[in-house]
Amino acid sequence: MTKHSTRPQRVAVLSVHTSPLAQPGTGDAGGMNVYVLQTAIQLARRGVEVDIFTRATSSADPVVQDAAPGVRVRNVAAGPYEGLDKHELPTQLCAFAAGVLREEVRHEPGYYDLVHSHYWLSGQVGWLARDRWGVPLVHTAHTLAAVKNAALADGDTPEPQARQIGEQQVVAEADRLIANTADEAAQLTSIYGASPDRVDVVAPGADLSRYRPGDRLAARSRLGLDPDETVVTFVGRIQPLKAPDVLLRAAAEVIAREPGLPLRVLVVGGPSGTGLERPDSLIDLAAALGITARVTFLPPQPPDRLAEVYQASNLVAVPSYSESFGLVAIEAQACGTPVVAADVGGLGVAVRDRQTGLLVDGHRTDDWADALQSLVTAPDWLDELAARAPRHAENFSWEHTAEGLLESYRAASAMYDRTDGGEFSPRRTRGLRKLRRTSGVRA
Repeated sequence: MTKHSTRPQRVAVLSVHTSPLAQPGTGDAGGMNVYVLQTAIQLARRGVEVDIFTRATSSADPVVQDAAPGVRVRNVAAGPYEGLDKHELPTQLCAFAAGVLREEVRHEPGYYDLVHSHYWLSGQVGWLARDRWGVPLVHTAHTLAAVKNAALADGDTPEPQARQIGEQQVVAEADRLIANTADEAAQLTSIYGASPDRVDVVAPGADLSRYRPGDRLAARSRLGLDPDETVVTFVGRIQPLKAPDVLLRAAAEVIAREPGLPLRVLVVGGPSGTGLERPDSLIDLAAALGITARVTFLPPQPPDRLAEVYQASNLVAVPSYSESFGLVAIEAQACGTPVVAADVGGLGVAVRDRQTGLLVDGHRTDDWADALQSLVTAPDWLDELAARAPRHAENFSWEHTAEGLLESYRAASAMYDRTDGGEFSPRRTRGLRKLRRTSGVRA
């Protein structure tokens, strides 16, 4: 039995563009941050040491931070600390890769048993580390450029072709790919040419010890919300992709239809991505719709406070144009709060339609207003959905996710041993041929 054929003892996790310690809901921090940190914690509890490499964004960032027992975050200096947009980060991949490789040479050869990269930028570095260290590469895309571009919000900026080319390269090189859902696995296969037998479906989860049903009136009191209003909540980055404007427009229509309904929209998050171009866009939209008095804005909340936000809400809305999974939907349901969500990506898995919430086809204002109205005017139905929601959420925990990752790690290691250390296999040849066909450039 070779060193790779068993559970890894130490894993290098790469998260170039956003730190797992950053506050989700602003900048580029979101569900991926939560995923990286929570899975690292669970892997460490199972005896796997985890080093998470991320780009330092402040001169005050320590070189190494202990995030949890067995989990270290290594802040790599790569480019200016502040002011770099995510789309500018490819210029710093060489510097970041150098920082990662230099850390490994401080130790005896074979210090890391496996590389797990998150998002395509990290995959580019992971590919190099894999070859340098002679260990398998497991990659999680989290989002895919081709999928996002196929479902853009009106006026939103498409992902650049360079990203799709980079994703294609990583898909061709990775020894194993992690998909959140069967649909995402199919997209990796049909769009990016991934071999189906090298794609593992591992659903994300929620911290079920933190996100659980609670006292709604107490939560509202702590958040300063009226105990008698019907609260519909949006949680996430404020950008066109996440579509909070869809919720505001639908709420305005419901208020027009039901003028006596005490409806309140709670928006929790900060501007991000293309939303930075108009950071006050939602405030302006609420004013234009005449519902300013019905909308409350809160900044991104830390996890314990976020649990109170879910507990205080009658309904959580996830109107995104694209979601690889939708952690907000699981967290909300774990707190006993039904979810109304766009029927896109992984949200069809995260939400059980008409059992723990409603799925809406498309983003038309009338359709969303109909869905909202049907829920907020039927308190008994909302209560039924709320009762079933936590039981559904129990199927998605970080413990389950970590076990799935370990199975994928074992498969990647066994496959790497059989192919004698990542040789230029027929699989990679097929992937690079697809890259040339789809991009029109030489790989």
